[in-house]
Amino acid sequence: MRKDSTIVRKNLRLSQKKLNRAKRILGTSTETETVDRALDLVAFRKEVVEGVERLAGTKIVEDLVEEA
Repeated sequence: MRKDSTIVRKNLRLSQKKLNRAKRILGTSTETETVDRALDLVAFRKEVVEGVERLAGTKIVEDLVEEA
């Protein structure tokens, strides 16, 4: 778990099936770690999408499209 953020207790209603699947996919050992890692991945995905959007229309992207 990240040391740079405030940890708060939450009471959530989650699908156990989804939680077990995410735990298996992420290779995490606890449900808390699973939810924390999944939230990190959501934030990372947003950063990647924003980065790709900033590159859209640039020479870098145009060169990649031409190569494909």
